[in-house]
Amino acid sequence: MSNLALFEKESNNRRVNIKKASKWATAFLNRDVSPSNISYLVQYGRIGKHGSGSAVLIDLGELEEYYKLYGLDQLRKRPDDGFNWKLSFTEYRESERTKHVHRLHPYKGKFIPQLVEYFIDSHTDDLKREIFFNENDIILDPFCGSGTTLVQSNELGIHAVGIDVSAFNTLISNIKLASYDVYSLIKVIDDLSKSLRIFQQDKSNIEFENDLLEKLARFNLKYFPSPEYKRRARNGEIDERKYSKEKAEEFLQQYRKLVKQYSLQVAQNGDTSFLGTWFLQPVRDEINFMFALINEIDDPNLKKIIAVIFSRTVRSCRATTHADLATLKQPVTTTYYCRKHGKVCKPIFSISGWWKRYCQDTLNRISKFNDIRTDTDQICITGDSRTIDVFDEIGENNKGFAERLSKQKFKGIFSSPPYVGLIDYHEQHAYAYELFGYERRDNLEIGPLVNGQGKEARESYVKGVSDVLKNCKKYFTDDYNVLLVANDKHNLYPRIADLSNMKIVNQFKRPVLNRVEKNRAIYSETIFHMKEK
Repeated sequence: MSNLALFEKESNNRRVNIKKASKWATAFLNRDVSPSNISYLVQYGRIGKHGSGSAVLIDLGELEEYYKLYGLDQLRKRPDDGFNWKLSFTEYRESERTKHVHRLHPYKGKFIPQLVEYFIDSHTDDLKREIFFNENDIILDPFCGSGTTLVQSNELGIHAVGIDVSAFNTLISNIKLASYDVYSLIKVIDDLSKSLRIFQQDKSNIEFENDLLEKLARFNLKYFPSPEYKRRARNGEIDERKYSKEKAEEFLQQYRKLVKQYSLQVAQNGDTSFLGTWFLQPVRDEINFMFALINEIDDPNLKKIIAVIFSRTVRSCRATTHADLATLKQPVTTTYYCRKHGKVCKPIFSISGWWKRYCQDTLNRISKFNDIRTDTDQICITGDSRTIDVFDEIGENNKGFAERLSKQKFKGIFSSPPYVGLIDYHEQHAYAYELFGYERRDNLEIGPLVNGQGKEARESYVKGVSDVLKNCKKYFTDDYNVLLVANDKHNLYPRIADLSNMKIVNQFKRPVLNRVEKNRAIYSETIFHMKEK
């Protein structure tokens, strides 16, 4: 009898508590579903909240319909469609897919660490799985991004080099790999936090925001009770567009009175830069104050990690809606109806909350990585992978590693090239380039969003990726392995392999199901295994 059948036999009632619902969902989907996953579905009106008082009961029939509606029961069916279902990694919780330093800073377009582990970890009990790399090999990631391959290489005892055209991406990657004196880091964080609190003492934005939050909570409880409102809106019992517009306008009057009461300047005047456009004046004042203090930190290692915490904080404080945080559309300077949360929300008026949260989160993640890191070399360098002299660049940064590399060479590549016309890699961190003064090299991006996905863009992409592979081959061992993760809907990789004088010896089709309950999108990727012709 299956786990699901056993569970249903033991359960006399189709309405169960959250803990039992998570066990049922785990058996139904054949992957780990935590109570917090179920709570999320209730909170955001995906499924109903039953029971009375504080007792929350879940209707398993509704839960089953939700999973079927969004295709999340696919794993259970195991269709014979050529997919390697092991590579979906849906058994891992979000906390495992973003483990330790992998979430030190947001980054669009990164793959999960378990995908890297599957292909570069030689310690496996799967006798059918091919081993591509072993301990003390050196691998290359010429599209390094935020350093996922490098971090996992360290964890598995493999040396690695990353290359990226973005100076900010290089910073993020190397910050994840560095070792820190945690006690000194805590001292710097405490000093900065204390200085920020002193700076805020004669400002009105903190008191204003607290007052605003209190009034918002009362208003939302009355007019947008959760999860009842979201549930009714999803079922069409409420005209969400009309009702939300009326109520948002109603609260806007309270917001304007508060702004006047606290004599608060909300928008910046006359500054057309990114920092001038996308941050409210109180936030910009705090950014300028903290940036000046960070510049005074003497220890370059501590200065860099603090800069990344600060960048993460600044990103979360942009004046936009919660739904548009990843892709900015229009600056927001007032309260607004938030479709994501199903209530009236507000922009950010102080960096304090996010700064405190990210400081603690960073300390926790660094400590976890310190417990498992190995004594191997990893470094990310800034440059164009089509033309860079890898040996020379590594020699300027780490002579010992350069000597090892010149003798041993790269065993191959594990990387994910940019997808054609999908992401603007520089623009996603535009605030950081402006804040830290990094040079933007948008013109060196391969397959940028701005070029679209037309024929000319695809041709440019093919040439760009193949030029990278041809340049990198100069530093490979004879029997190398190249593994590239791509969503090749335009069928470009056979030509890329041919132009690089390589052959595709295998393809691993990977189903990418929703990584978190918040993201229901389902698509597929292919991991291309290439070798010399």
